[in-house]
Formats: sequence, C-alpha cells, structure tokens
Amino acid sequence: MSKSRRTTAVAAIAGAAAFALLAAGCSSSATPGADDEVTELTLATFNDFGYTDEMLAEYTELTGIKIVHNKAATSGDARTNYFTKLGAGSGLADVEAVEIDWFAELLQYSDKLYDLSNDEVADRWVQWKTDAATDADGRLIAYGTDIGPQAICYRSDLFAEAGLPTDREEVAAMIDGDWDTYFAAGDEFVANSDAAWFDSSGAILQGILNQEEETLESTDGEIIATTNPVVEDAYNTVLDASPELSAQLSQWSDDWSAGFANGAFATMLCPSWMLGVIEGNAPEVEGWDVANVFPNGGGNWGGSYLTVPAQSEKAEAAKAFADWLTDPEQQLKAFVSTGNFPSQTSLYEAEELLTVTRPFFNEAPTGEIFSDRSAAIEVAPYKSVNYFPVMDALQNAITRVDVDKTQDADASWDQFVTDVEAIG
Repeated sequence: MSKSRRTTAVAAIAGAAAFALLAAGCSSSATPGADDEVTELTLATFNDFGYTDEMLAEYTELTGIKIVHNKAATSGDARTNYFTKLGAGSGLADVEAVEIDWFAELLQYSDKLYDLSNDEVADRWVQWKTDAATDADGRLIAYGTDIGPQAICYRSDLFAEAGLPTDREEVAAMIDGDWDTYFAAGDEFVANSDAAWFDSSGAILQGILNQEEETLESTDGEIIATTNPVVEDAYNTVLDASPELSAQLSQWSDDWSAGFANGAFATMLCPSWMLGVIEGNAPEVEGWDVANVFPNGGGNWGGSYLTVPAQSEKAEAAKAFADWLTDPEQQLKAFVSTGNFPSQTSLYEAEELLTVTRPFFNEAPTGEIFSDRSAAIEVAPYKSVNYFPVMDALQNAITRVDVDKTQDADASWDQFVTDVEAIG
C-alpha cells in the first residue's frame, strides 16, 4: 500500500465529501485535545493507511497536538516491532496499527492495551469488525480502519494488444465465473502476449483461501493447514497454473514493484487498498483499470485496526486521536487517497462514497465497484493466534517453488508440513 500521488481532482472530491458528511452529522464523536497537556502524539502504521500529511496537519490545527507518523514497510515489519516492544513494556507509539491477520495474536495480550470502549462509537463499524476487536472481558481494544473487498485490476493496454476486450464491463463478463474461468482467460491472453497473466502465485493462493471459513485453523483453534484438502488443493492449483500464467514474482519485492510499470503482468487480485499500491508504483502508466468482478464470487483480503498500548503515557489523548482517525469522515478521505475501503457502516449508502472515482484507473467508479465487491463477500476465514505464522510458512512454500526455484512442489510441501509442526 505505498503512498499514491493525489491529483487536484481527488483532493477536491475529498474536501467535498468531508463537507457533506459533516452536514449529515457524521462528524467525530471524539473530543480532540481532551488532555490539554498533550502537545505531541506518535502514530505507527505500515504500507499506506491513507493518513496523509494534510490529514494529520488538520488534526494538529484542530487540537494543537503535533502528530509524528512512523510507517513500517510491511505488515510483517510492524508485527515484529509491535510484539518486541509490547514485551519490553516500552517503545510503542501512542497509536499503533494492527493488521487483521495477526490481530488474534495481539488479542491474547489485551490486558496490555488501553480500553477503547465508547458508547458513542459502538455501532460505527460492521459487526464482525467490532466483534473481532472485543476481548473476553468485553473490552473494545481496537478501532477498525478498513476492510479489503476484492476486484480485478488489469492493464487495458496489454489487453488491447492481445486482442482481449478492454471495457471494464466486458472484462468483468469475460472473467465472471470460477477460478478456472479466470485461468482460461489467462490462457487466451498469454497466447497473444509476452506478459504474464497475473503477478504472484502467492497472491492467487491468498485469494482462493480467503473464500473459505476454515483454512489454516479450525474454528475450535486447531491448526489444520497440513491436513485440510482445501489448502493443499489451492497450493497445487496455483503451482499448476504458474508456469504458463504467472510472472512468478514475490509480493512486495523490488521486482514485483517494478512489474506494475514495466508490463510484467496484465491482471492482479485487487483488494481496495491495492489501488494505492498500483498507482504509487506506476504513476506514469496509462492503462490500469478495475473490473467489478472476482473469481468465484467475492472475498476479503486485509483490513486493519488502530490500538492504544497501555504503556502510552497519553492514552486518553491517543484514544481521542484514534477515534478521530476512524471516524467516517476521515476514513472516506483515506478511501479517496489510497482506496482503503472503510469499515464504517454509515458510509455504505452515502452518495459521497458511491460517487468516488479514481482518475488513474481510467476514471473507474471505485466507490460503486468496491461497495458491490463488499456486498459479494459471503465468508471470511477463521483466524486465530497461529494464522499469521502458518500463512507465512505457506507463502514461503510457494516462494521456494515459484520464485526461488530451490524445491519442487512436493518437497516444498513436505517442508511446509515440518515448519507447521514446529509452530504448534
């Protein structure tokens, strides 16, 4: 989610939307600057949450509190930092971002987090988002930011060169169906192009597994990744498709980042937050677009929270700041800036969201597209304390075969089984 450039048109949309939300009574319930002695707060996020310098300067103007914003390069880097400093008892930011895949791990240590319960924001988020952020004692220990409904992003210029349709509705019709339909469209594309069909086998694996309730862990807390046929089938499916269709890139690598601009691949699974990643990596490319479709229906990939570590000496002021950042008004701005689709329910029927377009993606109606994609989500995988390390091991297994080419599929799966046994 690297920071995208913001055009004048996008900035104008954000300003108009913010005004409309204020007029509709959606302004923050927080009392900025509740602690008059606080003059500075630290915020730690990763990738790009859409919290622009302009947004943070607005909070400073409202409250007099300076915001120091530190960004980790990846969710994994943020996770390592969080747990290291949580254990040490010091060093965390006043407001710390958490990614959904490792949030359950953090929930084990909810006694080390500040209680963010607030009757005024109780119904702000989609219910599953709030439920997941509530500990066993009924304390709300995080405020939801975004969710990740998925569409398909594609290079219309590469489609045209390969003789495929370029209109986003025609592209959606071509891909609409199951994963085999998506791969079949890829076969047609690569027969007439030097580019790959998709960017990363690891990403496709994630997309498939995000459509199942029980994948790596069962709902009773057992690790089932190595015995669950859904997981092994997905692993074999993506590796079977890879030789013909994949660019065989590892997500977040330098080569992957360069691939957006150099035409290495024509499509990718596109959770809403990926819009900012694409635009940030290919700002001069004219051809990226978004199709309102996803193989096998719908799926959610990603989404995050904001927490206030109890070690903060400014917890009340940090709570007010986290409240302000996750207010519908601010999350709409974040969506316009980076594509991070809000988890705040009051926005889902709001014209200010539904009419958002994204100039870089051929003026794609991203508000409408991702609202539709959000409605298409029927299930989300169960994630408990071992989800993140097991998924990391599974992604490493894909990488060994598809990117590093150090093992074949069978040997890498066997190593995955060993790695999972070591986890627990």
